[in-house]
Amino acid sequence: MPTSYISFKETGYFSNLICDYLDQKESLHPFYNRFPSIENFKAQIEEKKAVFPQENRNVLVEVLKDQYHDIGPSEITKNNVELLKSTSTFTVVTGHQLNLFTGPLYFLYKIVSTINLTKQLKEAYQDSDFVPIYWMATEDHDFDEINYFNFHGKKFQWQGPDTKESSGAVGELPTKGLDQVFELFCQDIGMGADAQTLRTWFEEAYLKHNNLTDATRYLVNRMFGDEGLVIIDAADKRLKSLFVPYMKSELFEQSSQKYVDETIEALNEIDPSYKIQVNPRAINLFYLDKGLRERIVETDGKFSVNETDIFWNKKELQQHLEEHPERFSPNVMTRPLYQEVILPNLCYIGGGGELAYWLELKSFFDSVKVPFPALLLRNSVLTVTEKQAKKLDKLSITFSQLFLKRHSFINRKVREISNIDINFKDQKKHLEEQFQEMYRLAEVTDKSFLGAVKAQEVKQLKGLDKLEKRLLKAQKQKLSDQVSRITDLQNELFPNESLQERTDNFANIYEEYGETFIKTLLKELDPLKAKFVILVV
Repeated sequence: MPTSYISFKETGYFSNLICDYLDQKESLHPFYNRFPSIENFKAQIEEKKAVFPQENRNVLVEVLKDQYHDIGPSEITKNNVELLKSTSTFTVVTGHQLNLFTGPLYFLYKIVSTINLTKQLKEAYQDSDFVPIYWMATEDHDFDEINYFNFHGKKFQWQGPDTKESSGAVGELPTKGLDQVFELFCQDIGMGADAQTLRTWFEEAYLKHNNLTDATRYLVNRMFGDEGLVIIDAADKRLKSLFVPYMKSELFEQSSQKYVDETIEALNEIDPSYKIQVNPRAINLFYLDKGLRERIVETDGKFSVNETDIFWNKKELQQHLEEHPERFSPNVMTRPLYQEVILPNLCYIGGGGELAYWLELKSFFDSVKVPFPALLLRNSVLTVTEKQAKKLDKLSITFSQLFLKRHSFINRKVREISNIDINFKDQKKHLEEQFQEMYRLAEVTDKSFLGAVKAQEVKQLKGLDKLEKRLLKAQKQKLSDQVSRITDLQNELFPNESLQERTDNFANIYEEYGETFIKTLLKELDPLKAKFVILVV
């Protein structure tokens, strides 16, 4: 079966805001710079090239060379790092948390989307070069969001270090205890060559590196280094130094909150259903120290670190920022700006939730005169094995039906395969037509009877609804074997009634298909197609 597609809206899993963005709804135009199309990148290149300093390129390359020193980049990655010195080189970025063993499947789809877009840009703009970047979220502190992965329907969870250590930046977490996860993983995985590759990757990443940053860099480099992916850890003093002027503005002028609050209000006026992803604080920076990542707050001109005894006056804080910029960490509101300040970036690729908060930031970027990148929704994929595809065909299940919620999916299939039509739509229509005549009679005789007629209509329609549901339930029981088969198949492809890509780990597929799986993703995923992909492997 060939690769198939379904619209993001049709899946029912994407917000109104994101669907409207993909439709380029006119009312949303003020909230982004340029919609990501090959043609629009021409102006994006010119805009970024005009303002991005050579100094920032030099610092970036120096830092990346240091970060790759111990793992040995591929030749293409090494070349991409060198290319970043050139004023004609630009980046495409995706970012993600340091999930254990990459976490959910969509991590791979983010990376592949990023790699493939740089290839498409190179074909279109051959006088420039384009480097795919994976931004490691090393300064996050949500340990419970990253300490597990799902394999064979089981949750493999890392207990991690003690509470104090796990409350700081996750990238610094020591990898102790991951040998126990590895042992359990080895007991559950198969014995083939691809399974052995997975064992080797896990062991070399997590048992031979001292912290989560180094482990993740090693693993992702093993998986995608041959595609030229460049991995960056922005928690570096030299990079943070480039961001000091913007952090000063955030600390002492609280520059982002005003603009973001106004944008949120404007989005709500366009459509109240637009879910606001993130609300800004007065100061959108954290303070970092060993085992600590806490908010910086200001009260009556005094600055402090929330829930600690660390405090400064304005002059002391300014001096501390200039001497130790590495101790200041952007939060979700200011991290995008940090990214665009230190990278010659054209486009950010993310999921629906990420793009929703990026859409809050355009006016803030404008205020600090930093070009706003194109925003591209990452590829989303439902991966179907050949065996599953044959079952779908045998059961006459379409891909669009698979995306229905469980109750609707089963009801629709029972109606399709049943030898009786359990749909009282025609009977309800006939009943309503009969009651129209009764309403007419009540109008010309005694209008006080209209309420009684309405009550009787509602009662009889409810009776038909109840009878329809009882018959459907009885038919489900009669067809229990078929219902069980279609339910089991949907469970396989939508674990926990959620998108596969948000639940399963890549090892579930790699164990059987190996490198072919990643090569298929690289071949089939078109980041600019703006469709949900159903991929038969």
